[in-house]
Amino acid sequence: MKHHVNSLKLAPEGKKRILWADADMPVLQQVREKFDKTKPLKGLHMSACLHITAETANLARALKAGGANLVLCASNPLSTQDDVAASLVKDFGIPVFAIKGEDRKTYYSHLKAAIDHKPVVTMDDGADLVNELHTNRRAEADRILGSMEETTTGVIRLRSREKAGNLLVHVVAVNDAAP
Repeated sequence: MKHHVNSLKLAPEGKKRILWADADMPVLQQVREKFDKTKPLKGLHMSACLHITAETANLARALKAGGANLVLCASNPLSTQDDVAASLVKDFGIPVFAIKGEDRKTYYSHLKAAIDHKPVVTMDDGADLVNELHTNRRAEADRILGSMEETTTGVIRLRSREKAGNLLVHVVAVNDAAP
């Protein structure tokens, strides 16, 4: 499995952190259990550029349980939990490209790896993945069925593209979604 994390030796501590967070996420547990049975995302290639934390790890576990072929990269290298990234790779079989404090060159190589996965759905926290699809990887934007953006900053960037008439993918601003 391709991945780029600090050290897989950190996985045992990361697994403890992921399972501890999971205990406080009962709705996501239920979704993961249902997804594990129904596989609604079977075969769907997804790439997510999110904070690599124990909470995000449980979202990734739910998506994988649903059948998604998922790759993660960090949306903010300063929030990456190296032990969690290692555990996702080693214990849960989810490719991760994230290292706490990674430099700019490494950060963009990780975005590239997420796009090289050939996703049809993306998830973003800051719109860096979608922005990369609009700039350096524009020819690949046609393959994207849809994306989700979590942050206000990312939504502002995307709405600016939409207003200019050059937003190439459909994006749901998840915090604006109706309940």
